[in-house]
Amino acid sequence: MKLSQALPRETGKNYALRVLKENIVGLELPPGSQISENELSAALGISRTPIREALSELEVIGLVEIVPQKKTSISLIDYGLVEEASFLRFTLEYAVIEQVCRERTEEDLLRFGQNIELQRLLFRTGDLDGVMEKDNEFHRAFFEITRKMEIYQLMQKLQVHFDRVRNLSLSTITDAAIIDEHEAIFASIRARDAEKARAQLRAHLARYRIDADIIRSACPQYFKQKK
Repeated sequence: MKLSQALPRETGKNYALRVLKENIVGLELPPGSQISENELSAALGISRTPIREALSELEVIGLVEIVPQKKTSISLIDYGLVEEASFLRFTLEYAVIEQVCRERTEEDLLRFGQNIELQRLLFRTGDLDGVMEKDNEFHRAFFEITRKMEIYQLMQKLQVHFDRVRNLSLSTITDAAIIDEHEAIFASIRARDAEKARAQLRAHLARYRIDADIIRSACPQYFKQKK
């Protein structure tokens, strides 16, 4: 598990919640693995009460499963929740990208270009965590440019299920197709071609379906079985 320091004025519960969520989404705590309140308390240097509160909140959003007095484990990936997260993300980004094409500035274009250059550099050096971080920054910029960050924050609660699959995709798919797609979207934003940007975004956000069979074949133990 990757540990980070608590942020200034961050409560014990919020610290535990942030670290656990980062490790679950980043697959440092893989689907199906068991976790212990005592071990988490020792690792984070906080009491079991905020750990328990954080785990309860993660259970509500479907990232952990708690069997009282028996075990707590990281939930297997549920493709039903992934589909819901993908639908929400596509609906919001598809709506907002037209406004991005209208309102983007030269400074925004410079930022997009630098972001993609960093994605390629990080991919070449094998820093997949860094690629994921820059991927997130690329998409978050749509909402920053259009001043819709409250909507973006609301989307993040369900997005965690989609993000686990995105991380698996980065670790199992060896080409740079995702970055190529970002570059194509960027070119359309630069040209203020909203129709083309929307079409490219649709294909980009549907990529996880194309990669699904490869991911499931590589890591079948991580997925909840279909009923």
